[in-house]
Amino acid sequence: MAKFELKLPKMGESVAEATVTSWLKEVGETIEMDEAVLEIATDKVDSEVPSEVEGVLVEKRFEVDDVVQVGQTIAIIETDAAATTAEAPKQEITTEEASATAVAEVAQTVVVAQAVSEPVITSNENRFYSPLVKNIAKQEGIAQAELDTISGTGKEGRVTKNDMLAYLENRTTQPVSAAPKVENNTPAKVKASASKPAPVLATSGDEIIEMSRMGKLIAKHMVDSVQTSAHVQSFIEADVTKIWNWRKKVKDTFAKREGENLTFTPIFMEAVAKALRDFPMMNISVQGDTIIKKKNINLGMAAALPDGNLIVPVIKNADQLNLVGMTKQVNDLAGRARANKLSPDDIQGGTYTVTNVGTFGSIMGTPIINQPQVGILALGAIRKVPAVIETPEGDFIGIRYKMFMSHSYDHRVVNGALGGQFVKAVKDYLEAWDSNRDI
Repeated sequence: MAKFELKLPKMGESVAEATVTSWLKEVGETIEMDEAVLEIATDKVDSEVPSEVEGVLVEKRFEVDDVVQVGQTIAIIETDAAATTAEAPKQEITTEEASATAVAEVAQTVVVAQAVSEPVITSNENRFYSPLVKNIAKQEGIAQAELDTISGTGKEGRVTKNDMLAYLENRTTQPVSAAPKVENNTPAKVKASASKPAPVLATSGDEIIEMSRMGKLIAKHMVDSVQTSAHVQSFIEADVTKIWNWRKKVKDTFAKREGENLTFTPIFMEAVAKALRDFPMMNISVQGDTIIKKKNINLGMAAALPDGNLIVPVIKNADQLNLVGMTKQVNDLAGRARANKLSPDDIQGGTYTVTNVGTFGSIMGTPIINQPQVGILALGAIRKVPAVIETPEGDFIGIRYKMFMSHSYDHRVVNGALGGQFVKAVKDYLEAWDSNRDI
């Protein structure tokens, strides 16, 4: 019998870790090749980890709510194949390294505990605490006795990360902690209660709703973006009457020929991709004091999830696609987003984002930049409005289809001229639409 190490696979260029959300297999159960063993969640998307071999699950290295680094061994699967001589030393080295790391971590924990009197948290036969829960307890000064009183909503009543966050939010009395650790004669930073917002107290009849994991991640991402980028907006109105009439004329033929619904989104995405090609300094990211000018134009498009949250799948090399290709990409990503079937790669590598606030009836919005990008374009609802139409014979009032576009950009690196010129270019591409264009 041979033992196979199931490791956390690489899930995208910026994903370094994931949280175990549930085990689909228990120790002793048989696993088929490519069968899902556990479910994980990153700060981008949820997914499953399949087995690369056929065998029996003999060991789980992590519990639910534990954080796993890419490349770490999650589980051990026993297979019928004979272990090769080359594999044995590798396993021995891995075990020795893991043991050495574990000993070092334990030693460091003991030293820190002795120096600053941090509470020691242990699991017992009646209750298991994951490393993540223990770390939160140590950071917040929660002693063993206090932790044992927290109600758990996890499997078999285990305390989860969400249980800890909910408890801390409603915690009214803080234990007296020891003096902060001093390093290099400099006191460690102490959490100032004045910097925290005043607690909101629930009154009789109020309903308390726990934020979803995705909701918490989005909230943090939005706050981080506002604190990182100097947001400024430019607004412009585009006349999309030609596009409205053209789409109405060709959408049925397009659907029969291509098997795809032609919406306005791919048309707008095509115009944005062209404008980014004209203004490459909008297709950048900031790294410290340097600017990274992106070679590829990868358009993110905000899509709604079943729970009401938004996710941003990415259309890679969008400027290389024709309208048919763009439509297929938009429909595929939007469909898989609604079905919760996006992969980590589907949401990686975006260089600029478009969000359609008009879907919800808004005529304009001020979107928050999707880091590490420097711009995001919000498309407002298309409205039928009276407008002044200029002709060689004179001006007159007519009915036109118009929409507002709101461009948010990072004023650290994008000045008002570039931000305004870019969104003006998008408008010009839309208004110059060829009404006789072939599909």
